[in-house]
Amino acid sequence: MFNDLMLISILEKINGLYEGIFSPLDSLIEKLPLADWIIDAFCDSIHLLPFLFIIFVLIEIIEYYYADKLNDFLKKTGKYGVTVGALAAIFPQCGFSVIASSLYSKRIITRGCLIAVYLTTSDETIPILLATPQKAYLIIPIVGIKLFIGILMGYFIDFVHPTKLEIIEDKDTKVIEEGCCKHNIEHGSKRELIIHPIMHTMNVFVFVLIITLILNYCLTNIAVTNLISGGKFIQPVIAGFIGLIPNCAISIGLTIMLIKGSITFGGLMAGLLSNAGLGLLVLLKNNDFKDSLKIIFILLLISIISGIAINFFI
Repeated sequence: MFNDLMLISILEKINGLYEGIFSPLDSLIEKLPLADWIIDAFCDSIHLLPFLFIIFVLIEIIEYYYADKLNDFLKKTGKYGVTVGALAAIFPQCGFSVIASSLYSKRIITRGCLIAVYLTTSDETIPILLATPQKAYLIIPIVGIKLFIGILMGYFIDFVHPTKLEIIEDKDTKVIEEGCCKHNIEHGSKRELIIHPIMHTMNVFVFVLIITLILNYCLTNIAVTNLISGGKFIQPVIAGFIGLIPNCAISIGLTIMLIKGSITFGGLMAGLLSNAGLGLLVLLKNNDFKDSLKIIFILLLISIISGIAINFFI
């Protein structure tokens, strides 16, 4: 209880400091001849910029120096691949689901490991929540639930339907795939340690602004509660299908909807669980088509059932 209160107090202080820093800019924007819902969208989105840039720089540094080691380690984990893959996928980066898809298409990792990676992939959720201090406490339950479901379902799938793996030969297992912003996941230059975070920050900022504008307009002019009625059961189904769209804007949109109270927690989790980013495109491109469809169906089914269950128990 004490730790929870301390965390809330720290987050409130950070939020207060953050609002103080942006107060002059907010005052300037508020003087513009724009509707309140547009002004709020611009203010909310601009507030995320510094946090997002710092977070993406740190992510880029870790990804640059440790991506190769992590990928080599994953290839050699054997029966522990599900756990290792799930833990690695929690880290908020855009490339691990892509790499996992490529490794699975070569049968270097199991189907359970691949699905565990998809289910636990965080994409932009953690950066958005970190950039919104008053909602940062949601990171632990979101990550914890994704990790639990990912590992549990990964091992269950491998138990029910074991994957016959190929013998690993280093010359045949090199994975070179593009992540977001068209950068090489494993073979970027040091120049990208700054360039890619800037590009990524601006891309996410644009997504956040567009989504926030749409949500603010709907909240102001449309009975959004009617659009998302059905709550506990309908939302996870809709969000689960939306999560399959291979774009980081999906996790951004779902997270912002939760922050604004436009979606249930179970709906959010269903969408985040099924949102494997660009990994699904790589899977469809490199893997057997029927097998890929089966994996996507399993991913969607787990996501929807989990979302409904979360809504029912929470």
